[in-house]
Amino acid sequence: MQLEIKVPVLPESVAEATLLQWRKQPGEAVRRDENLIDVETDKVVLEVVAPADGVLTAIHQQGGATVHSGELLATLDTEAAAPLTAPPEPVAEIRPAAGDALPASPAARKLAAEQGVQTETLSGSGRDGRVIKEDVLAAVAQRAPEPVAEAAAQPAGERPEQRVPMTRIRQRIAERLVEAQRTAAILTTFNEVNMQAVMDLRARHREAFEKAHGVKLGFMSFFVRAAVEALRKFPLVNASIDGADVVYHGYFDIGIAVSSPRGLVVPTLRDAGQMSFADIEKTIADFGRRAGDNKLTLEELSGGTFSITNGGIFGSMLSTPILNPPQSAILGMHNIVERPVVEHGQVVVRPIMYLALSYDHRLIDGREAVQFLVTVKQSLEDPARLLLGL
Repeated sequence: MQLEIKVPVLPESVAEATLLQWRKQPGEAVRRDENLIDVETDKVVLEVVAPADGVLTAIHQQGGATVHSGELLATLDTEAAAPLTAPPEPVAEIRPAAGDALPASPAARKLAAEQGVQTETLSGSGRDGRVIKEDVLAAVAQRAPEPVAEAAAQPAGERPEQRVPMTRIRQRIAERLVEAQRTAAILTTFNEVNMQAVMDLRARHREAFEKAHGVKLGFMSFFVRAAVEALRKFPLVNASIDGADVVYHGYFDIGIAVSSPRGLVVPTLRDAGQMSFADIEKTIADFGRRAGDNKLTLEELSGGTFSITNGGIFGSMLSTPILNPPQSAILGMHNIVERPVVEHGQVVVRPIMYLALSYDHRLIDGREAVQFLVTVKQSLEDPARLLLGL
């Protein structure tokens, strides 16, 4: 029986998507639920899987094409299953010894040699983790252009360039950033926080916390809880503008900026005000893992009433984060550096982090913004306030 394989139903907010590279070609056998191709939207990558065992008989849309919901992608013959019964490849090729590199198909090895790609650095998408030709092609497509210094072998006078299409998510990020700059009156206020109390608390309870909850106690849970407490006191920072109305949100959905291979994504901690430290750490760790695998869902990347971004993990000392519309504010974290400070008339060295709050001045006045950031600072410098609701 011939089955049609179509583009998954896209959410109303997503008008179109882009096909990435096919993992199977016409005439190749496929298994039920095997991923055939990825569909990239401006938010997530969706997998198109085989609805049944069979043989792929035709591909109607090639990789790189722009597609819409329900559009025909390929056809599958469920009765032509003979190739699936072929004997497996030698054990030596599909089951390497511990520590050995992942196996690669002959075609993948040949292409990798031509393109200078090390197959042992790739994650195989074939059966049993086998590196296939499509994995090498994807690595070549994502490879950054060689530095000019490495192009010394080029003939004198040549100035090599490389033109690479922007991914759909990068296009969407660009659109949203320009929209934020054009439509909001963005200002940023700064403060600094002494992280000694948080660091001491983590050092005392880190092992017990990890043993009890199965997750490491990081800094982000403290910042999420501190932000929630500040949002409770200054609900305008948690609000948004809708036309001529101000929408006050009676809940705290905190967006956490996460780096992924496709760019910056902002999954949302739903009802963060009701989450424990352990819940926050587990959810953020899960976001990070699935962002790396492009497994975040559209729902997880939608909504949010406030965001937090941590440039400190990349070494940033100070920055002015940009709003994530329609949110009205975003908190920027930075690296922790030992700096001299004055305490009780004495100069001492303390671990200091600079904080930045960018906000929409159309809605939030400087007074609320400054007091919000001071509240975050106070909660971090005296973490007991988070437990006592002060």
